[in-house]
Amino acid sequence: MRHDVIIVGGSYAGLSAGLQLARARRTVLVIDSGLRRNRFATTSHGFLGQDGQPPQVIAAEGRSQLMEYPTVTWVQDSVVQASQQPGGFSVRTQCNGEFQATCLILATGVVDELPAIPGLQERWGQRVFHCPYCHGYELDLGRIGVLATSSLAMHHALMLPDWGPTTLFTNGMFAPDAGQQAQLDRRGVRVESTGVRSINGERADLELIDGRVIALDGIFTVPRTRISPLAGQLGCELIDGPTGPYLHTTETRQTSVPGVFACGDTSLAGGSVALAVAEGVRAGVGAHFALINGPG
Repeated sequence: MRHDVIIVGGSYAGLSAGLQLARARRTVLVIDSGLRRNRFATTSHGFLGQDGQPPQVIAAEGRSQLMEYPTVTWVQDSVVQASQQPGGFSVRTQCNGEFQATCLILATGVVDELPAIPGLQERWGQRVFHCPYCHGYELDLGRIGVLATSSLAMHHALMLPDWGPTTLFTNGMFAPDAGQQAQLDRRGVRVESTGVRSINGERADLELIDGRVIALDGIFTVPRTRISPLAGQLGCELIDGPTGPYLHTTETRQTSVPGVFACGDTSLAGGSVALAVAEGVRAGVGAHFALINGPG
């Protein structure tokens, strides 16, 4: 069976895109590997009507609602190859073979590449975060660390005093210049230049290479992000973002390849659940218009 649209990725953006198409009575295939970016977090915040819900509950409810529409099919699998063919696109999955569609929506999200510091990976989404709006409030004005991976740490360091007393750990990744130091001073941010050895304890205590231990309630850091190789296989244009590449899209969320749309973190320089849902609406509607009028 050839589908109207294949959506690669069944998290918040992909579900939202699929809902628009299902309500237009289009045939939709969602292929999802089950690896949501925020699967490490206990709760999700900042999404109106769902604030404080476990992220897996939001995703499961979204899938349940989408699957009420009879034109939607769901395949639990990973897409390993995508290509253009006459009149549409073909994708090959790891376990279930090939599928074809007229339009393709990439809602594949991104992979976070975390600093290689012992104890950080285990606390990711629990005591180590990247989004203050998503997780800052729950630290209850506690002690906050910003772990630098580049000069982008300045952005976090200047924001986070609104959520608690903040220390910037430069960790050899950059040194604030005089102007940046003045900004940090105005915000009351302490700067610690000694390198970080590990993260330990029930919360997020930083052990420095000189043996000191800094007790913290939460840490924020900016990981590098990596997108799916499918975009490169299809020849989609990329934008070099501050933390990694993301897909260039038009207002309708069509990529540089006619008929290929993108939404969620894969097409944003930064994201959240609320933004992913909104972008999914735009991609779903954009794909529907392409089915009516032709891509372009």
